[in-house]
Amino acid sequence: MAVVFKRPHALKDVSLPYCPGCSHGIIHRLVAEVIDELGVEGEAIGVSSVGCTYNNYLFFNCDMAQAAHGRAPAVATGIKRVHPDHVVFTYQGDGDLAAIGTAEIVHAAARGEKITTIFVNNAIYGMTSGQMAPTTLLGQVTQTTPYGRKPELHGYPIKVCEMLSTLEGAAFVERVSVHDIKNIMNAKKAIKKAFQTQLDKKGFSIVEVLSTCPTNWGLEPVEAIQWLQENMLPAYPLGNFKDKDMEV
Repeated sequence: MAVVFKRPHALKDVSLPYCPGCSHGIIHRLVAEVIDELGVEGEAIGVSSVGCTYNNYLFFNCDMAQAAHGRAPAVATGIKRVHPDHVVFTYQGDGDLAAIGTAEIVHAAARGEKITTIFVNNAIYGMTSGQMAPTTLLGQVTQTTPYGRKPELHGYPIKVCEMLSTLEGAAFVERVSVHDIKNIMNAKKAIKKAFQTQLDKKGFSIVEVLSTCPTNWGLEPVEAIQWLQENMLPAYPLGNFKDKDMEV
């Protein structure tokens, strides 16, 4: 009997520890599938920072490094410069990348570092019990915004793709989501293109993935998907923000 679906080799055969309905498992699989399809498992080096995915070294069948909170792009930069022929990627959440790690990601993109970032945006701090994140939506209730995020008190959400796409060193910038099958397939295409951008030595690449966090949103998994569609998609429109292949 022909095998039509199986675990990608780049993803270890272990149980994932994430909450029911969390999107990290889907995103892990997409990254692993892309590593398999590009045939770069032996040359891939991933960097995890602090957050729900700090222990990615347990899940991916490639070399992994652990960075301090927000510092994954700096660590990845060092690894890539020492091993320029390897495929180096970071896997970061919004509380990590867009808060304490803002300077790191901005300057990695500005320098055109030939690394790839997988940026998971669930609009909240996940691992540390649901505080407001830089990506938390206006009006969104969190542990530190019990009356909702107010711009006059807390500022406005940071739109990472829109910001990084203005930098010359950024070669590929796209925002995707994994809330349904069609968008999961689109997300995989974007992740593969981001890795290919690195292989082609064109510059920095990033894919922002809109994700659910049912536990900290206080919702059931199905309700969380609906909340993402109704609230996150209008605030964070999907699409490609920069692709040097498309530039004339």
